[in-house]
Amino acid sequence: MKRGLCGPDSGMIAPVLPVVGAIVLLLSPVATVAADEHPLLAIMANELKLSMEKLVGPDDAAPYFLQYWVTDEIEVNVGATLGAVTQDVVNHARLLDVDVRCGDYALDSTRQIRGGGWGGYEYGGWGGTSLPLNGDPLATRHALWLATDTRFKAAAKRLAQVKANLKIKVEEEDPSDDFSREEPSVHVGPWVTEEYDRAALAERVKRYSQRFRAEPLVFGSSVTLSGTVTNKLAVNSEGSRLQFGRALWRIGIMGSTIADDGMELWQYKSFDAATLEGLPGDDEVLAAVEQVITELLALRSAPLVEPYTGPAILRNRASAVFFHEIFGHRVEGHRQKDVEEGQTYAKKLGQPILPSFISVVDDPTQRTFGRYDLSGFYEFDDECVPAQPARVVEDGVLKTFLMSRSPTRGITRSNGHGRRQPGAQICARMGNLVVESGQQVPYAELRARLVEECKKQGKEFGLLFGDISGGFTFTGRYLPQAFKVIPILVYKVYADGRPDELVRGVDIVGTPLTCFANILCTGDDPDVFNGYCGAESGSIPVSGISPSILVAQIEVEKQQKAQDRPPILPAPIASGTP
Repeated sequence: MKRGLCGPDSGMIAPVLPVVGAIVLLLSPVATVAADEHPLLAIMANELKLSMEKLVGPDDAAPYFLQYWVTDEIEVNVGATLGAVTQDVVNHARLLDVDVRCGDYALDSTRQIRGGGWGGYEYGGWGGTSLPLNGDPLATRHALWLATDTRFKAAAKRLAQVKANLKIKVEEEDPSDDFSREEPSVHVGPWVTEEYDRAALAERVKRYSQRFRAEPLVFGSSVTLSGTVTNKLAVNSEGSRLQFGRALWRIGIMGSTIADDGMELWQYKSFDAATLEGLPGDDEVLAAVEQVITELLALRSAPLVEPYTGPAILRNRASAVFFHEIFGHRVEGHRQKDVEEGQTYAKKLGQPILPSFISVVDDPTQRTFGRYDLSGFYEFDDECVPAQPARVVEDGVLKTFLMSRSPTRGITRSNGHGRRQPGAQICARMGNLVVESGQQVPYAELRARLVEECKKQGKEFGLLFGDISGGFTFTGRYLPQAFKVIPILVYKVYADGRPDELVRGVDIVGTPLTCFANILCTGDDPDVFNGYCGAESGSIPVSGISPSILVAQIEVEKQQKAQDRPPILPAPIASGTP
């Protein structure tokens, strides 16, 4: 399957036997925080109790697990181009996800149907159910009732298909249970709100975007200021009861142009914060606007680079995206049991898979890194399991996978990584993927080692990847186990000491096992990449943290290039008149 970080519009990282009765576990809650419950939480709990007690199909099928999850989200988007507001929108939505499982923890309606397409799972989901924004009790109960009925009937039908599939297919490679037993979580946090002045936001983006009026060779530009204030409510039949939320704000700066040979070029800079006040001030944003313009104009005249294999440095943020795409998706738990996945690391627990000086942890409990707020932070995953660090690799050795409540070989419990976009099905996903190194050198020395490696290999130059916009990777068996990462700033670093040369027109390609074997050492300069990642369970916020890395060999291929010439007439802003 294709996985990937999104493109510039998102600011990055830009493309599933009938039983009688029900099992209800009443275990001790893991955490409790005193706060005022939203009235909707009680409605959800009452409807869930009624459904678990009364919901039985014609063949005596009943759910053994039921979860209601509500996502209340207010989105603010203000944008401007050339000093004029082009977008000023506020949207409020309240979406319900209903998860119903028929069968039992060992075998239930979610098990993969081999040969069933899309891996045989229900990826893509049903789509969320809209709930009334004013919390009307009767209208809310009606929506819960109808959605539960629909999901239950589908789950009962699918369980029969699962059992039939087991009878006609060969023995499963991974016969792990379908659902892990977890302690219920009880946490009622405050309802998150944030004040903002839309007129003031509009003035900010107008002011920032005004600078592009003086650049007629920048054909497209925009500055956006967007925010989401999200509150989540959840109850399930095991006793979990959650209320929590957070906000995310972003300033995005985008510029684009077309080179004389028709290649479309763009640059994107962004700032992310957990509060509106946490975003940078005018000076820092305007400096980023200048940087976008400078880099764009330099790229227009930069030479094309031919396909190449040889040593390279990926700067810190670029390295973070690199590890996300190439490594992170391959250690998501559900990919280890899906028979249509490549299962690159499925049977490598306890074995070295990275250089001995590299460790990798995914820690969604980490709110900040230095002065940066992390987009991949969350308190609970979408299966009511508390977020927790997962030390995936220690000193190069694979220790575990990113786990939802879908067990796999030798790992029977979740580590709080079951995530989804509202309306999609849950699967294991990354949060804050952190690359740690025990073999660090100052960046200047890392660059010197790149030059040494070029001389050792008889290469005229090495490549320096200053920034990466995103990429994608294929993890299914039906396609090559390959990846493509899309750089937006690439330099030739000459072995003979000539000044670095900006180049354009290449993408990084390769296969994961070969690529990681080529890491020689890292810098001591970890940095943060915030973005959104798209996969089977939708688009979710993520972060990556990594130092710069030196690799002995990397491969680049020619980038796709448009054939249209630049605009024939000069841009209106070239005249200097309104």
